[in-house]
Amino acid sequence: MRRPHENVATVLVDPRVLGDIEIELMSLDMPLWRVCAAPIVKDGQRLAFQVRHRLLMSKRGEWDCAKEWVPVWIGFGSTWAFPGEAIPWPAHKALWTLLEGYADHVRYNKRLGGIPRIPRLREAC
Repeated sequence: MRRPHENVATVLVDPRVLGDIEIELMSLDMPLWRVCAAPIVKDGQRLAFQVRHRLLMSKRGEWDCAKEWVPVWIGFGSTWAFPGEAIPWPAHKALWTLLEGYADHVRYNKRLGGIPRIPRLREAC
């Protein structure tokens, strides 16, 4: 059985628009975590480098413009699904549509991955 996890999109974001994207995602109940500062990461700078490097190398030069961009994970809040349930297609569509609006400032593969669950403030109480 698979351990509990977060379904996330891994995205490279131009730091000049990171705040704007984060605000739009918050309004959609989609949390954004910078890989370097995610609470589940022990060595954030190293993991951020590895994630960025892996994404850039997989595109063999196509994404070289993003070599200084910030790797982030984008998840889905309780509006979209309960933990352990599949993410519904409208949530996928909302995320991909938002990212398409920032096409010049983001790079991502259109699929979700899994990371260990990240505690939310409401879970800490």
